[in-house]
Amino acid sequence: MKKMARFFQLVLLLFVGLRVEADGSDHKYIEKEDVPLYVNKVGPFHNPSETYRYYDLPFCIPDHVNEKKEDLGEVLNGDRLVDAPYQLNFQVDKESEVLCKKKLTKEDVAKFKNAVLKDYYFQMYYDDLPIWGFIGKVDREDKDDPSEFKYLLYKHIHFDISYNKDRVIEINVQTDANLAVDISEEKEMEVDFLYSVKWKETDIPFEKRMDKYSKSSSAPQHLEIHWFSIINSCVTVLLLTGFLATILMRVLKNDFIKYSHDEESADDQEETGWKYIHGDVFRYPKHKSLFAAVVGSGTQLFTLTIFIFILSLVGVFYPYNRGALFTALVVIYALTSGIAGYTATSTYLQLEGTNWVRNLLLTGCLFCGPLFLTFCFLNTVAIVYSATAALPVGTILVILLIWALVTSPLLVLGGIAGKNSKTEFQAPCRTKKYPREIPPLPWYRGTIPQMAMAGFLPFSAIYIELYYIFASVWGHKIYTIYSILFIVFIILIIVTAFITVALTYFQLAVEDHEWWWRSVVCGGSTGVFIFGYCIYYYHARSDMSGFMQTSFFFGYMACICYGFFLMLGTVGFRASLLFVRHIYRSIKCE
Repeated sequence: MKKMARFFQLVLLLFVGLRVEADGSDHKYIEKEDVPLYVNKVGPFHNPSETYRYYDLPFCIPDHVNEKKEDLGEVLNGDRLVDAPYQLNFQVDKESEVLCKKKLTKEDVAKFKNAVLKDYYFQMYYDDLPIWGFIGKVDREDKDDPSEFKYLLYKHIHFDISYNKDRVIEINVQTDANLAVDISEEKEMEVDFLYSVKWKETDIPFEKRMDKYSKSSSAPQHLEIHWFSIINSCVTVLLLTGFLATILMRVLKNDFIKYSHDEESADDQEETGWKYIHGDVFRYPKHKSLFAAVVGSGTQLFTLTIFIFILSLVGVFYPYNRGALFTALVVIYALTSGIAGYTATSTYLQLEGTNWVRNLLLTGCLFCGPLFLTFCFLNTVAIVYSATAALPVGTILVILLIWALVTSPLLVLGGIAGKNSKTEFQAPCRTKKYPREIPPLPWYRGTIPQMAMAGFLPFSAIYIELYYIFASVWGHKIYTIYSILFIVFIILIIVTAFITVALTYFQLAVEDHEWWWRSVVCGGSTGVFIFGYCIYYYHARSDMSGFMQTSFFFGYMACICYGFFLMLGTVGFRASLLFVRHIYRSIKCE
């Protein structure tokens, strides 16, 4: 497993220069040697997307501010590391050393007061170990009038650092409320910013120094909740799917016996049920180019998800491996674009499409188009707010180059391979020239009610785990139990496939032969449920606020839910296609 993890890390390294180690260092130091310390960003604790550069607040600034060269994934993650003014030399204790004497103007005090009011935190990295702390606090003193609150700015930071021989193992930050400055009145003042350092030896090996960051997610009580959710999902899914499977298999068995008996009896006997529409069930869907593009994009996203799970299971995404996930997403999406081109073009030509080039362009834009438009809007919002989420021009150019030099050529090559494969659509029944009229159906047979039924069961299998994922992505918790998440994903795929097959059978049984698009929207309806959960999570389970955080949350979650719609819609269609081919091969169709 370790060799496989190293292999995937090397692949990422070769593609976009992912650095696992900081500054090329082996993390070994001698006494009094300078250990790299970088300040990263500040922002409201409850708004994870709204982060700003550390020196946007009037902190002490070193004489020469050097920005750390960052990887693509780090920049996408909003990291902006620069030199820190603190001197935390290896194994050197310090007591209340003056960092700087800072003369704060009224504007500076107003900035700090606003940061304290919004519960700002800061983040630093010391030898690649993350550090957090709050800038100050609001002392309410049991008063109800906000004008009587005291706004305290911490001016002293204490660093507790543990080491094992020549390596840094752990670092913690403490702020002393007794050494805080009252900034309730926005007036000029002079503040002595102080810091102290205490070193202590530990026997924790260097290889396990990141383990403490995953303890919260792997604590016994959390593991129990995770496993309980999986067992609950499995039991619920097994009972419901087992119930449906029993009914479906019994009904199908009776159908096969009935149709076999009809074939042996009088030929003029009227046919009813799904056999009656055998001449229309394989009639190609409307908007076949869009349909093929959905299948191609969904197949690519499914492949991308599988590769991300492989990387997570072999340990590539260990806690605070900055930007590794974003780098992997960009790289793997670019490399799997050939799968989308091949699948879409092959499917389109099987459906007797003629303009495969236009279909290929549609496939390339189907997911990237909405994502790009959303990014343009959100990046503009981040620029207006001067937030670190705003990508530099150089990073945008790198992404565009990856799209132009890797994603697009592979998409075209996949499309050419799909065109040359010349695979034919395998239909067990001949399609009649004119489509039969679909009989009037009750309201609950409509598309929207069927989508609601199809999405509820898969969503019920994953909704407990969704909270932990949201708390990690849109909060400050750490998610490391990828094995449990992978099990939940497998359950999601199985349930989606089965419920879509069941609904397809019920649709054919009432002589509705337009099952192609219905299988896609029913399979992908779980994405709609996930977006509904996003609305619930934002208003009921989080403390996020403000236009920027709201737009980022709903903008990017809409794109993610749309991706789930495409991926699970493809799963639903593939499962339904296998099922429909199987049942019509099992009977004799004239």
